[in-house]
Parts: sequence; C-alpha cells; structure tokens
Amino acid sequence: MSTVNSTVGVHESVTDKQATWKEYLAISKTGIVMSNLITAFAGLYLASHYTGTTLATDPLTALLAMLGTAFIIAGASVLNNYIDRDIDHLMERTKERPTVNGQLSGRQTLTYGLVLAILGTLFLSMTTLTAAVIGFSGLLIYVVLYSMWTKRTTTLNTIVGSFSGAVPPLIGWAAIDPGLHPIAWTLFLIMFMWQPPHFLALAMKRADEYRAAGIPMLPVVAGFAVTKRQIIWYVAALIPVSLLVADFGIIYTVSAVLLGGGWLVLGLSGLRAKDDVKWARQMFVYSLNYLTVLFVLMIVVHMI
Repeated sequence: MSTVNSTVGVHESVTDKQATWKEYLAISKTGIVMSNLITAFAGLYLASHYTGTTLATDPLTALLAMLGTAFIIAGASVLNNYIDRDIDHLMERTKERPTVNGQLSGRQTLTYGLVLAILGTLFLSMTTLTAAVIGFSGLLIYVVLYSMWTKRTTTLNTIVGSFSGAVPPLIGWAAIDPGLHPIAWTLFLIMFMWQPPHFLALAMKRADEYRAAGIPMLPVVAGFAVTKRQIIWYVAALIPVSLLVADFGIIYTVSAVLLGGGWLVLGLSGLRAKDDVKWARQMFVYSLNYLTVLFVLMIVVHMI
C-alpha cells in the first residue's frame, strides 16, 4: 500500500503540466464511447420509428442526444481514470495512462471529467429531463457504486457495472420518447445481459494484472473454471432475451439466433479449451462483434 500511495503522491506534487489534446483524448476512452454510441443511436432511431417521427425533422434533438451520451460516457471514463490512479501503474494495460505517467495531474483529470459529465448532462436535459436523469444515474452508478466501491470489494462489481453500461439505448430512446416503451427496456436488458460475459472474458485475459492490483474480479477470486461457466450461462440467457423483440422481423430473429448460437458454441468449446486465455480472447472479440452487428441490424431492419 505504501508503494501505491507514494506513486500517486509523486504525481500529485508535480505542478500541472500543459497537457495536449492527445492526453485528454487518451483518458476519454474513445473506443468505448464509439461502441456505446451505436447502441444509443439504435435507441434514438427506434424511438423515432415507433413514435411516428423522423430524426430528420428534429436533427438538433438527435445531435444533443448523441453529444450528451458521448460526453457522459467520456466523463465517467475520465473519472474512473482519476479514481484508479493508485492501482493503474500495477497493470500492464493501464500503466502508460497519462494519469499514471505524470502527463496529467489528478487536478487536471478530475476537472476534465467533471466538465464532461456536466456538459453531457446539460446536453441531455435539452432533449428531455428523463434522458438527463438516466444519463446522470448511469454516471453515478459507474463512478460511485462501481469505480469507488464494488470494483475493489466484491466480484459483483461486474453486475453493478452492467447497470451503467446498459443505459445508452435508454438515453437515446428517452431523448425522443420519455415514456420509455417496453422495447426501450428490452434494449436495456439485452445490453445488461451482454456485459457480464464481455467483461468476464476480459477479466480472464487480464487475471494476472487484476490480481497484482488487488481487484477481486471473478477469475481472480473463484478461478477460470467457475468464470467460464458463468460466461456460458449469461450467453445462453442472452439468446432468449434478444428474441423479446422478435417483432423486428424474420431477418432480425434469424440473425439474433445465429449470432447468439455462435457465441454459445464458442463458449461451450471453452469447457475443453487447453488455453483458457486464448479462449477468453476469442470470446471477448466475439462479444464486441455481436453487440455491434445486433444493434446495427436493429436499425437496418427498420429502414427496409
């Protein structure tokens, strides 16, 4: 613990540097932002479709919703970086973050994260109050309940984080229809069920790093065998959940079954896998493709 504290202390004692936009962009986690914007846009587009409106008639609302969502997610990511400064240097994938190597001070990081979060909430409030409340709630869950509390105390951190990770399509829908049609909640549920197998696969890939940082991820606490079974159960449960919107049509339904079935087959192959880390890497990549294809498909089938 003394090593951790001294590392942070050195960085905090240095006068704030003139950081470039690259450092700020790096801690904004643009990859995560972009993938979540796909699901947010799906909620936005589907809400316009089912309320009998078009995004072209009110492009400002669409723009504010997307900007607000992007800023909220980026702000949450930055604040997560701020909170994790004391452990990031212990993990290979995070040890070069600007918040770790001294390119950004804690004060700069905190200020930037708060500004993004406030702007994001403001933009969303200019669409509907419901969208702003959902976005801000997701931010609080991720920063307070996940980053500050459960991430360091329990294997349930993945479930807690899943609540915040599932809100983008809700935000998009609420920006058009604050009443939140059951379809909106189905999109939320699909995202919620997708998160655990996605992040547990990542945790398996990085198990040694999480162990070194003292983070109680499931593969660190319970081992790979238990984690693999958990992943498989979540993927199996996701298939029927994705079919709750089978009314989207035959193209969507068949595609959802094939996508989910392929993921499940890959998951089951892990029970006999000799290289668990390689299998986890394959599951992680598949999860990203699954989410992207499924939500893009939701949009496409409503365009044809």
